[in-house]
Amino acid sequence: MKKILLALSLATTMFVAGCSGSGENSSSIKVGATPEPHGKILELVKDDLESEGIQLEIVDYSDYVQPNLALNDGEIDANFMQHEPYLENFVAERGVDLVSVAKIHIEPMGLYSESIKSIDELADGAKIAIPNDPTNGARALLLLEEKGLIVLDENAGFNATEKDIVENPKNLQVQALEAAQLPRTLQDFDASVINGNYALEAGLNPTTDAILIEAKDSPYANIITVKSGNENDEKVQALIKALQSDEVKNFIEDNYEGGVIPAF
Repeated sequence: MKKILLALSLATTMFVAGCSGSGENSSSIKVGATPEPHGKILELVKDDLESEGIQLEIVDYSDYVQPNLALNDGEIDANFMQHEPYLENFVAERGVDLVSVAKIHIEPMGLYSESIKSIDELADGAKIAIPNDPTNGARALLLLEEKGLIVLDENAGFNATEKDIVENPKNLQVQALEAAQLPRTLQDFDASVINGNYALEAGLNPTTDAILIEAKDSPYANIITVKSGNENDEKVQALIKALQSDEVKNFIEDNYEGGVIPAF
């Protein structure tokens, strides 16, 4: 009997070891993202990565700060929620060691309103909300300048703030708010300049609902970001390949109708 029990024990041990061994060939990658459109695009490529033995775990964030801090602290392996000017400013301000590795799409920023249908209806002294982070705030101001609503100091560039407005024919009152709050406070302003992802989450389409929209050659492409030194990691490269595929390109074009534009 002892011999039988020993044989059964050995067989069970070998079976468990065999099952464990098969799992050792798989790997995982944890990617931080804002839900729309980044999270949806990542969901699309889960099966593609799984076929290569890589399990994709998507971690949702509602802002732009925490995904970079989590990445720098090693809590996630990559993030997908920002454009390069924002990353560059974040790196300079926070001293984190993060780099861009791939461009995926552009989310055109737009000016939205619940009370007017065109910029010609903006009254003198109208209240305009813009994002309060430096890069997206400047991006919003550049959009207003491009459409002739204000003139900025020629030296301001991508670092423009409200203080750089040198001409303001309509005496617009520009107020900066946290980007995620802009859709929820739209009724409190005559118009708001809203980031594409937050507009989409609020059910707004930049190409049909925005009074003004960025041109398609916008330099603000959304990127995959990793910690410096991990640029050539096999899982990161597999993620990039999956996201820069015809499948993703077709998904973006079919589902967002110009509200999101492929950047590859």
